[in-house]
Amino acid sequence: MTPFGERLRRLRREKGVSQKEMAASIGVSAAYLSAMEHGHRGVPNWAMVQKIIGYFNVIWDDAEELQRLAEASHPRAVIDTSGLSPKATELANLLSETITRLDDAAIDRLLADLREILDGPASR
Repeated sequence: MTPFGERLRRLRREKGVSQKEMAASIGVSAAYLSAMEHGHRGVPNWAMVQKIIGYFNVIWDDAEELQRLAEASHPRAVIDTSGLSPKATELANLLSETITRLDDAAIDRLLADLREILDGPASR
């Protein structure tokens, strides 16, 4: 499941809406909606995210967060390290080879550390 799929499922369940009901309302099949929730489809396009935002009447920061989650939900991420340092290639390959061995707590730590590094001291 992708971050977007997880959030979509949570929103739908909080509203007490079935996949079939929601799918009919936004103009897709229930199978497509299920595939989005489970991460078996690629990242939804901007128009689809807007339909979902409108369907749930999501506003401002929550809408931006849903869009961000959609953009960060490639179920088959590819990292092109051509032109980068050997260490960057090593990092990409190590993550690719070992991600299935990481539990949620370890992934949370790695994400927090990476975000802190990328945001720098200005965001602290």
